[in-house]
Amino acid sequence: MDVRAIFMGLAFAVMWSSAFTSARIIVAAAPPLMALSLRFLISGLIALAIARLMGERLRLTREQWIATALFGLCQNALYLGLNFVAMQTVEASLAAIIASSLPLWVALIGWIAFSERMSGLGVLGLIGGFVGVALIMGSRLSGGVDPFGVALCVVGVLALTLATLVLRGASSGGNILTVVGFQMLFGSAFLAVPAVLLETPVIEPSWTLAAAFLYTLLIPGLAATWVWFLLVRRIGAVRAATFHFLNPFLGVAIAALVLGEAMGTLDYVGVAIIMAGILAVQLSRQKQS
Repeated sequence: MDVRAIFMGLAFAVMWSSAFTSARIIVAAAPPLMALSLRFLISGLIALAIARLMGERLRLTREQWIATALFGLCQNALYLGLNFVAMQTVEASLAAIIASSLPLWVALIGWIAFSERMSGLGVLGLIGGFVGVALIMGSRLSGGVDPFGVALCVVGVLALTLATLVLRGASSGGNILTVVGFQMLFGSAFLAVPAVLLETPVIEPSWTLAAAFLYTLLIPGLAATWVWFLLVRRIGAVRAATFHFLNPFLGVAIAALVLGEAMGTLDYVGVAIIMAGILAVQLSRQKQS
């Protein structure tokens, strides 16, 4: 893995982890599904405009259309939509920790349902990672965190796990920004329906809300997705996924720094265990790929 790939992986991890903090700011002042649908609409249009300027053809194959639509549903609408709703009552740090368990779920379900090989190191990583998640969730639930919000976060990460496993063979075919743009537009369309039916368009405008929305739009929304595609193309999906082990720590650290969210001893222990578990699982998958 070269220096450029390491830099890209670190940049992706920071941008991805920061999304939960900016989302927490947004949902405190605006309807979550409406805000997210609008974000995806704007991000998608920007991505397609940039793609056209870069010479990409705004055309996809049948396989790409199917994969893009399903990722738009599972990642943008279900995964992020449920997280945005949940973060009205769940702290950004906890949402980030649950979302960070994605590599563990992908490895577990791949092992059980798709008969993928799993080394002893991978099994130990799975056990340790889920023990860390359970430790934090148990501590937070006993401390009075909203169980419904936690459940929404878990359903969201499971939806993205399913999409990741089913569509892992889909390729962007070189049209990276085109795929990203259409994926976001699909997500916007899927979210618009429940937003109109279930939410009241009441917004508390402020410079903080505007800054958080703009940041979420450009950095986790566009830049992180683009960097991820480039990283996967450069070093492959399995090696790129290794950087996910940083997400629990970064998600918690950014939430503490920006929002002042408190962390207990069990939280720190749990984060360390999850990071070690994710790293073990990803290293195990690298050896088998």
